[in-house]
Amino acid sequence: MKRVLLAAALALTASTAGTAHASVYTPTPETSPSPETSMPETSPAPEETSTMPEVSPSPTESPGAVASPFGPGCASMQSSLSGIADKPVATALSQVTELSMFSDAVKKAGLEEKLNSAKDITVFAPDNKAFDAIPKEIRDKLMADKDVLAKLVKYHVVEGKKAPADLAGATLKTMQGRELSVKGSGEDLTINGAKIVCGNVHTSNAVVYVVDKVLKPQ
Repeated sequence: MKRVLLAAALALTASTAGTAHASVYTPTPETSPSPETSMPETSPAPEETSTMPEVSPSPTESPGAVASPFGPGCASMQSSLSGIADKPVATALSQVTELSMFSDAVKKAGLEEKLNSAKDITVFAPDNKAFDAIPKEIRDKLMADKDVLAKLVKYHVVEGKKAPADLAGATLKTMQGRELSVKGSGEDLTINGAKIVCGNVHTSNAVVYVVDKVLKPQ
């Protein structure tokens, strides 16, 4: 029954150097022993100074710089995504309004602690619209079955923090054990046919790609 339920549910669905001025030294006139032999005053030539041209420091890029999120939905999700970069992924998901249903699935499946403590993972998180595409009666039964829900959530998680370049044309083994198929390259990617709503979103231990469908095993 659980397999039938999961199959039915899934089937519907980013110091400036300055110029030094020479000081002029004027010596005190010397007094000669005899008036007829006094020496005239002589001012020393001003000291030569070398002036170095101003050099502005070259801007440097941080070696650990992370590319910005990308995708058509990033602008509308900006307020929700702010402030999650230092949060573990399950906690971060719970703070994104558009991912509240997937976050609820993670909690009901008992996987919140597992995802938060995982090291370097990638999560393909269906947005609320993806869950809304599943008929309510089937969705409610799915959300009430912890075992089926756990398999579903794990199918959306893969090992390693995957940048867009790592995903291009890749086949990825999931935490659930089955594989995901990625098509396309650059920012034009699909995961099992699901389009990226907002991708390359970083948390403290994961990279999140928000997708427009609940993924199903192929």
